[in-house]
Amino acid sequence: MPRLHYGNTTLAGLPEIQHRRLQSVLSAAARLICRKRRCKHVTPLLRELHWLRSRERVVDFKLAVLILRCLHRLAPRYLADDIRRVADTNRRRLRLSSSALTDCEINATGDHIGDRAFSFAGSLLWNTLPLDVTFAPIMPVFCNGLKSHLLKFSFPLS
Repeated sequence: MPRLHYGNTTLAGLPEIQHRRLQSVLSAAARLICRKRRCKHVTPLLRELHWLRSRERVVDFKLAVLILRCLHRLAPRYLADDIRRVADTNRRRLRLSSSALTDCEINATGDHIGDRAFSFAGSLLWNTLPLDVTFAPIMPVFCNGLKSHLLKFSFPLS
């Protein structure tokens, strides 16, 4: 598992075929831990273990935590300088800019090559998170809310 998580924020924007490979590793680990055969469907096992799917676990969760660290200036400067809240920039304020709805949005200010760049992928992810997650007062509350949100997204109730 540590090898799966090493450098995982660089996996943002990875093609779906690569996520399927990562998911097969997670599925094998879940089957091993729960001592289930390969023919056993893995979704109930992942729910039981409270594990996120590969895209949410390896990319989205870690990327959102890194963005939060950037916003609070706890990340390395070369990353934090590329991330700003929209309300903190010197742009002309729109009518809604003082509302809580736009204060939580962040904008990528650095140069980026494409949609896999940290600043672009991170701001895109952050702007899709619910307000109760983005306005969490401390890191453990943020992580719990983020994981709950991503679990609902990974395993929607049918």
